[in-house]
Amino acid sequence: MNLEISSLSNGLTVVTDPMAGLESAALGVWVGTGSRNELPAQMGISHMLEHMAFKGTATRSARQIAEEIEAVGGYLNAYTSREQTAFHARVLKADVALGLELVADILTASSYDPAELERERQVVLQELGQARDTPDDIVFDHLQSIIYRGQALGWPILGEEATVSAFTPAHLRDYAGARYRASNMTLVSSGAVSHGEIVALASEKFAGLPAGPAAASEPAQYVGGDMRVVEDLEQAHITYAFPGLSARHPDFYVAQLYTMVLGGGMSSRLFQEVREKRGLCYSIYAFSNNFQDGGITGIYVGTSEKDAGEVSAVIAGEMEALTGKITDAELGRAKAQLKSGLLMGLERPGTRAEAIAGQIFSLGRVQSVAEIVAQLDAIDADAVKRYAAFSMGSPSIAAIGPVGRLESHAKFAGRFAAHNKVHAAE
Repeated sequence: MNLEISSLSNGLTVVTDPMAGLESAALGVWVGTGSRNELPAQMGISHMLEHMAFKGTATRSARQIAEEIEAVGGYLNAYTSREQTAFHARVLKADVALGLELVADILTASSYDPAELERERQVVLQELGQARDTPDDIVFDHLQSIIYRGQALGWPILGEEATVSAFTPAHLRDYAGARYRASNMTLVSSGAVSHGEIVALASEKFAGLPAGPAAASEPAQYVGGDMRVVEDLEQAHITYAFPGLSARHPDFYVAQLYTMVLGGGMSSRLFQEVREKRGLCYSIYAFSNNFQDGGITGIYVGTSEKDAGEVSAVIAGEMEALTGKITDAELGRAKAQLKSGLLMGLERPGTRAEAIAGQIFSLGRVQSVAEIVAQLDAIDADAVKRYAAFSMGSPSIAAIGPVGRLESHAKFAGRFAAHNKVHAAE
């Protein structure tokens, strides 16, 4: 990467990542605001703001926004996470100025028309209903809610019917004014872009953003627990989670390697033992969710009612085994998977832009590929085993479906008790 980074007078960070030989560009603005920044009555407002950004501005209707970007064969979209909201575009080289103008317009001049808000409210309520009809998705919301019980980080990104139904244009304006501040935003463009052009355009188009800092979110605190929702489904959708690390922790990549060895692919221990050897499931994988000030290491499995009890025991056994031995071949495969994902992503402007924005948000800087590869190469089996031992405390479970035979939380937690007792004494 040949990055250039500037900070505008209002505090907006501008990053350009030129890629030789490309005729297109990806650009977007990442706002350091998501569902964890909401108050109880605001639950879901970050996501609603994302939707309303496309529903008309002071100079464009919702239809005009859609027609202008598609008239040049471009693409304009957005998403909301627990810590960020992103508005991004993909355009040809000749249309970079238009893409940036449209992103700036929807971010700085949204009209929040009451009629559009009523229509979009119904869309979001439909989205809420659809999410609840997708058990292998909604189970992760349940898991988050018990891990961060009573905290905004545990609330659903989409909000709830009561809060979504109560939002007014004034609520949206007030929240945007407090959170959508220049110092809380990063503009990133990758591909066929020029730093001078992007900075000049950004200085003009984003001049109206309010300056000053946005309020900090409350610190994350892992609480944990157990939630089971009995539903008449063909499979039980089960998630297990344990305390993890923040995105800025020095052992971040150790945690990623552990997750890969445990359940990151078809050669991983969980896939081989639970699916290939025992035939207890179709889908099983490990994951790592990393936030600014905390994180979780987790496992998802979809299994039948009759096999749900056995699955828990096998997962606990594989986690225990990882504290004792990791082969050079396993660690090598995990490193190769992470490196290939990193390097393949560098071939796509959109992936590059998102990775750059994420690193600036988490670390305040962008790590070079060589720096990341060096960190991965320096990690040995002992470091991964230490993380495996750390990851076995305070288990949480969330499950949906025919979960009557899933062993109790106490029994599952008890499988780690002896190990944790020894580990605490060391």
